[in-house]
Formats: sequence, C-alpha cells, structure tokens
Amino acid sequence: MQLGIDNSSLVVYEALASEVRIKIIQLLSKNKMNIKEIAEELEISSAIVTKHIKKLEDAGLIKTERVPGKSGLQKISILKVDHIEINFPKKIFHSFAAYETAVPIGHYTDYDLKPTCGLATDKEFIGRVDEPRYFMDPKRMDAEILWFTQGFVQYNIANFLKKDEKLQQFEISLEICSEFPFANDVWPSDITFSLNGIELGTWRSPGDFADTRGKFTPDWWPHNINQYGLLKTIRITNHGTYIDGDPMSQITVDDLDTNTDRWTLRIEVKEDAEHVGGATIFGKKFGNHDQDINFKLYYL
Repeated sequence: MQLGIDNSSLVVYEALASEVRIKIIQLLSKNKMNIKEIAEELEISSAIVTKHIKKLEDAGLIKTERVPGKSGLQKISILKVDHIEINFPKKIFHSFAAYETAVPIGHYTDYDLKPTCGLATDKEFIGRVDEPRYFMDPKRMDAEILWFTQGFVQYNIANFLKKDEKLQQFEISLEICSEFPFANDVWPSDITFSLNGIELGTWRSPGDFADTRGKFTPDWWPHNINQYGLLKTIRITNHGTYIDGDPMSQITVDDLDTNTDRWTLRIEVKEDAEHVGGATIFGKKFGNHDQDINFKLYYL
C-alpha cells in the first residue's frame, strides 16, 4: 500500500493510531482469526473488537470472509497489507533552474527482454501477453503499463543543457515494482538503473502489488494482477547517487558527460541478479501516480 500526505490517506493513519488495532494487525500477520479469537487473545469484549475490525476494514488494511463454522457461518479477518510506503511532498530546489522532460512509458527506444512480459494501454492489452515481439507493435506508443521478467527497456531524452550551464543534480522519478505472473506482495526483484552506460545502482523492489486497486488503474484491468507500483526518485548529486534519499552508488554529476546530445536511461533486471523478480513500469493512467517517467536536470 502506498500513502501520500493528503486527506485521502487519513483513514489509514487514523486506523493505525490505536494500540489495540496495532495488536490486531500483529495477530493477523500470523493467522486468520475470527472476532471471538481476537477478543480472547486481547482480553477485551467481542463488541469492542468488532468496532476496531470495522476501522481496519474501512482503511483497506484487512478483509473479512464468511466461512463455515461449528454453528454456521463465521467471519474470519485476514490481513491484506504487509507493506506501506509513505510519499512526502518533493523538496523544491529554489536556487537552481531546471529542464524537465516527461516520457510516456511506451516511448522506449530499445529493449531486450524475456517473459512473462506484456504491455497495455488504458483500454486494452497490446497484442498477446508473454510474446516479446509485441513490444515492437506501433501501439506500444500508447502503453500505460509494461512488464517483463528479465532484460531491459531503454529510454532517450534530449540534453538541453547549454555549454555555459553547469549540471548540479539529475533527477529521475517513476512508478515501478516487481513482476509476478499474477501478483505477489513479497516477490523481491533487483532492478538496475543505468544512465548513458554508467550504472547508477540497483534497487530491490519488495513485490508486485494487488492488495488494493491503483488509483488510476482502469476498470477493465483484472483485479488480481499488478495494480500499482512504488514511486521511486533517483537523484544523482555532487556527492553520490541516491534513491529516495538512500545511498545507491558513488556516481556523481561530475561522472556524467554533459556534452552529449541525449540522455539514455536503461531499466534492467539482469540474468545474474540475486533476485530475478522482473519489473513493472506504470504510466500516468495506471497505478497510484499521475505521471510518466520524469526527468529533471537542475543547473546553474
């Protein structure tokens, strides 16, 4: 689950702001339980547990199912979420001017990948899934989601820096996660990012998420396959490369050749990676974030 600092996320924050509800989540992380079992474990009444369960349900953190019991149907509570990421508003670097470019995910310029794989627009699949040749279909330009198990996709943007402009920071942001044939919240994948042939580092995606529908995922998309990714921001600075503030490598802006006429971003799952768990990339009409692959170059 991915949250922002906004009113739509308040229901989740409120659900977590309770010692009892935290204990319920901890219990459900180990086993499915009914109201009576939870009440006995916490030594509180079933009526109080029912109210807490309703709060957790409304927040999308748990779900309940009716299953046969000794005296008819009983409600069983099940934990839906095992990962929450909170996205804070981006810092703005007022002292720098910037060039910004947004690249739709279907506008890749090269690829070499292996199934499972596929693409879709916001209205339909593009060709047949698990056949890499459809990544050359002209309709790929309209893709809003793409996925692959191993290999890479590559994107180019123009370099608008002038000779007298000094690059201070290079920022890349995109919504991305692992790739599992359906979905799996615990499916690590080592995804490597390179810029103009320079390896920036590898990020380990925790999984491929379908616990809730993506905010922008179209209605026709099946509910049991990848719904959203995690918004990741890579920053190449004058003292290293970071992903969401965590160190990624020692590559700095001084290692980049700013005289080039283009920037080439490669997103790759290597054959010899420790976790070959694929990659799913989301466009602005899929997932939780209304954006494509965004590039921002800060300069003086």
